[in-house]
Amino acid sequence: MKRKLNLWGPVVAWCAVIFALSAVPDLNSGLSYDFPLRKAAHMAEYAILWALARRAMGDGWGLVFSVLYAMSDEYHQSFVGGRHGAWTDVLIDSAGALLALTSVRLRAILRHGS
Repeated sequence: MKRKLNLWGPVVAWCAVIFALSAVPDLNSGLSYDFPLRKAAHMAEYAILWALARRAMGDGWGLVFSVLYAMSDEYHQSFVGGRHGAWTDVLIDSAGALLALTSVRLRAILRHGS
């Protein structure tokens, strides 16, 4: 039981952070660099989610979980005033998780030479 809590606790906690941020009505600061900064934050959020989910379920299932959570998060945002769900954000979120997976695998290949 403690092992499951150690594996899944951080995943659930990070999902709660993402959910809470998605529940904020409008995060637009109005700054000129706001859009790229928010998209980079999306990618970072889901790279972290993948890294945590990977510990609990492995690389591939961690990616599947991250993509499914990105979809559910965008659906959730469609009910928040001042927000909307967007498939492009699902793709950006998923790209963050995929980039994390790719960098871990590439690092392993370079480290072991195969």
